[in-house]
Amino acid sequence: MDAVEEVKNRLSIEDVIGEYVQLKRAGRNFRGLSPFNSEKTPSFMVSPEKQIWHDFSSNKGGNMFSFIMEMEGVDFKGALEILAKKANLDLNQYNQGKQAFSSGIDKDKIYKVLDVATKFYQVQLSRHRQALSYVFEERHLTKETIILWRLGYSPNNGSAIHDYLIKQGFSEQEMIQAGLISKRQGRVSDMFRGRLMIPLQDPQGQVIGFTARQLPNDDYGPKYINTPQTILYDKSRHIFGLHLAKTTIRESKFAVITEGNLDVISSHQAKVNQVVATAGTAITNYHLKGLVRFASDIRLCFDADKAGIAATERAINIASQLNISLNIINLVDGKDPDELINKDPDLWKKSINNYVYAIDWLIGYYQSQFDLSTAQGKRHFTDAILPTINSLSDPVEKDHFLNMIAKKLNIKREALELKSAKSSIALVKPVYKKPKVELIVDPKEAIEIAKVEDHLLCLMLKHRQLRNRLVDLNVDLFNRQQSRDLVSLLKKEPSLSLEQLNKLDLISDYVKIESLQYEELYQGLEYSEIQYEATRLQVRLIEHYVKQQKLNIVKQLVGSDEKTTELLLKQASQLDELLRINLGEKSNAQEK
Repeated sequence: MDAVEEVKNRLSIEDVIGEYVQLKRAGRNFRGLSPFNSEKTPSFMVSPEKQIWHDFSSNKGGNMFSFIMEMEGVDFKGALEILAKKANLDLNQYNQGKQAFSSGIDKDKIYKVLDVATKFYQVQLSRHRQALSYVFEERHLTKETIILWRLGYSPNNGSAIHDYLIKQGFSEQEMIQAGLISKRQGRVSDMFRGRLMIPLQDPQGQVIGFTARQLPNDDYGPKYINTPQTILYDKSRHIFGLHLAKTTIRESKFAVITEGNLDVISSHQAKVNQVVATAGTAITNYHLKGLVRFASDIRLCFDADKAGIAATERAINIASQLNISLNIINLVDGKDPDELINKDPDLWKKSINNYVYAIDWLIGYYQSQFDLSTAQGKRHFTDAILPTINSLSDPVEKDHFLNMIAKKLNIKREALELKSAKSSIALVKPVYKKPKVELIVDPKEAIEIAKVEDHLLCLMLKHRQLRNRLVDLNVDLFNRQQSRDLVSLLKKEPSLSLEQLNKLDLISDYVKIESLQYEELYQGLEYSEIQYEATRLQVRLIEHYVKQQKLNIVKQLVGSDEKTTELLLKQASQLDELLRINLGEKSNAQEK
């Protein structure tokens, strides 16, 4: 038996989900309020029998692993590790010989070392007058905040944490692996000395490292020192404060990223909890992927200095690939969030809603840096902004901003395109390539269409005679991969029973979710009603498909040659015919 199956055997899905959602018995299932949407009527279902969950409001669903991935913002491996701990299961025994464990490092032991070190630093803070004065009087943090964030102090004698951990039974090798001590030329010394200790915690709240801040009147060393790269800590992936921010981010549907860890702590003290930080301004693809699991509206609050501008430009490029709405916060007053919060917490609350779309903000920033009434100013301005505009993945958005810049500079659009072309290495060898057209679907509409797909398929799963409809339905009508996989299978083998489908590993969870939806929505209906509902859903699915494809055609018609135009218009005519036939079927169903 593998680790996944052992976790499933040891844990019940209702107990796992019950730690996050208040569940009440509803017949054979459990029901609760959606953790993904604000609602008054419970639409979140858990089936102990099928070991799956489904949220009817957001149309999300899956097994206990997918639930943990959604709630904790982790990948499957992270979910497995979380659930293995709940099940008191040692994953090492299932990974003998694999590279991830071949280093000989015991991750659980490193977590333990760091937790003990955190408690040691907390005790030291309570005994150090200067450090206490700094957090209470200069940073205006409360005792509750200090305890919540587990702030501490590292003694300055050079071996305090080393000596303490040796007494607790840890080895020097384990301390080095945790990033707590360094060893040079046989000499061992503490990594952090005489500093305010800010624990870095993973999304589940486990300490994985530290940021150590220099105290005032101490000119020795840099202002901040971070834990070096370890098996637990990777600054390119770590999001500071996410363990305390993720619930509010999911509920408010946006996240704020600041530069400083203490900015985050002050913000949470001011009850603005959807705030996190990265290591300085070094935003990476991993950071934004980690946050988009909770919200697709990301707001940056960086200084408008060279580092902040460079970070914004990098973030725009990444956000464009991930379909994230990236915005820049304009502070009402004050140079950073911490200063603003200390002045008036309400000003910070007001600031996070005073934001500008990142590209608009960047254009405005560069506009203020150059004299756009001169040829030289226009050249410098386009040199600065065009690389960011050209990196945008959506052609409509890119076209919008090129038109805006041309109008702002009072120049022809062709001049901008020519400048972009000259700077593009790809144009050294001209090759015609059909442009990729990506359609932006409204999130609410996407959820509704996903529901249509699910409801149509759950009817076909329960009533095999409805599957003959799939003969005339193209797989491309279905937007999600799990729907396409199931449709493809049913088109090939329409006689498969529900029991047989449940045994197919790749789609078994999806089939179980479909069964749960049928039981909740359609159980007990007359077959004539089922037929009518299937026809209605089929027409709705085709209407959406035709609408999206026509939008695609309209975009491709722009600038197309005569032959391509003729082909595209023919495709549009075929779409109209598809819609006409199915609307006719709907009318026939209504008459019957």
